Amino acid sequence: MYWDKDIEIMDRERLAAIQLERFKKTVKKAQKSVYYGGMFKRMGLNAGLVKSLDDIRNFPFTTKDDLRAQWPYGFIAVPKDKLIRMHSSSGTTGRAIVVFHTAADVQAWTDVLARCIYMAGMRKTDVFQNMMTYGLFTGGLGFHYAAEKVGALVIPAGAGNSKRQIQLMRDFGTTAIHIIPSYALHLSKVFDELKVDPVRDTKLRIAFLGAEPHSERMRRKIEEYYGFKAYNSYGLSEMNGPGVSFECTHQNGMHIWEDHYLVEIIDPKTLKPVSDGEEGELVMTTLLREGMPIIRYRTKDLTRIIPGMCACGRAHRRIERIKGRTDDMMIIKGVNIFPIQIEKKLMEIPGVGNNFVIILEREGYDDHMTVKVEVQNEVFTGDLRPLEDLRKRVIDELRADILITPRVKLVEPGSIPATEGKAIRVIDNRKE
Repeated sequence: MYWDKDIEIMDRERLAAIQLERFKKTVKKAQKSVYYGGMFKRMGLNAGLVKSLDDIRNFPFTTKDDLRAQWPYGFIAVPKDKLIRMHSSSGTTGRAIVVFHTAADVQAWTDVLARCIYMAGMRKTDVFQNMMTYGLFTGGLGFHYAAEKVGALVIPAGAGNSKRQIQLMRDFGTTAIHIIPSYALHLSKVFDELKVDPVRDTKLRIAFLGAEPHSERMRRKIEEYYGFKAYNSYGLSEMNGPGVSFECTHQNGMHIWEDHYLVEIIDPKTLKPVSDGEEGELVMTTLLREGMPIIRYRTKDLTRIIPGMCACGRAHRRIERIKGRTDDMMIIKGVNIFPIQIEKKLMEIPGVGNNFVIILEREGYDDHMTVKVEVQNEVFTGDLRPLEDLRKRVIDELRADILITPRVKLVEPGSIPATEGKAIRVIDNRKE
């Protein structure tokens, strides 16, 4: 049940003491970098001023723009010959962010991610098919090394080539997979085309979902189709990658590993801390990173701390699944809307398919949202009435949830291009 029982179930007082000690060391390490060294000097900050965990609030936030401005080596805190690995973010919101690791950093990351997948039920008897992109993206190599650490047989399949993925599952008896949620739904259509039943014709029993926000309804839809348990995970390149937090078998929030990270939830407008249970922006500080320590990083991800202890007995607090990002938020007619709100509602409507895209356009001075959504094959019967009834229902359901009336266009299954990486959910064609 536990990968490292002593760490996972330690009492909160002891955990806080470990965090304080590691935070002081992190400040000392960070001071050796060009960025933090200069900033600490200007602000009169040093590790000696840290007396309690509350003192973290004396340190300024670090942002993605700070990381970009110090491209490429302004955040490293060790000589370059101590670095053995570089990864980067996807760069979907601007210039990619690079993160550097020492050998100790890679080992710590591998161990904490092994803790995650072991907690969710993976064992050395499993055959693990890693269906994520390898390379600069952290998901592929992160899970690869963690699965080997657990002792599983690893198939480094990489992303895409759906028919080959299914063949590998069948030939080698794959029992566990790592997959992007939107690709899992896309792959289900390929299973159907091949007339292969994943429940009957494979040995799949567990899946790790990550890399993009997804709704609970989407997770349940994936579980129902494949007949396995699908576990939500969260990570970001700036904090290593996958392994920051993970669901246990109770699937009631993701344990965030507080021996590796200091966690804050702030109001993104006032930048003040919020109470446990209250939604805000996740802010994180590395506690074991040597090569590139980062202090009070504003993730832009919206979540909340789930109050109370988990039934699994682990002391590490849980965060709710990511609602969205503050920079993913769409403002239409003065209303704040997140793509995951639309996904959640669409997944609840019978007849709706697995893929959709939101198109934003400006006509004169007015912004308009069009939701282009695939429908299931049986809806295309030649009779236009069921299609129009479904379109009206989608409009009504979305309007009730997002408070504006979207335009809705229903399209045939497979007509929206599927991507091997993170699904592209929003196309913003508005001109300033």
